[in-house]
Amino acid sequence: MRHHKIVKPIYSKRKETIELVFVDAKEKHGMRSTTLRGLGKLAMQAMLTFGCHEFGKLDMAWSKSGLINKAK
Repeated sequence: MRHHKIVKPIYSKRKETIELVFVDAKEKHGMRSTTLRGLGKLAMQAMLTFGCHEFGKLDMAWSKSGLINKAK
């Protein structure tokens, strides 16, 4: 499916959007390995990590837009 002529340009953008989130999680947030046991605990760690990632993106967007003035 990904090699179809209609899907190919969309699929090639994946490395610029989706994959970067996983790279950040592995490199910056220590998700290459875990000391936790159990699916529930791992799911909680993943949700917290990706939630923090989203808050970081919101912070950058708000800073660029001028909606929030950061105290220096």
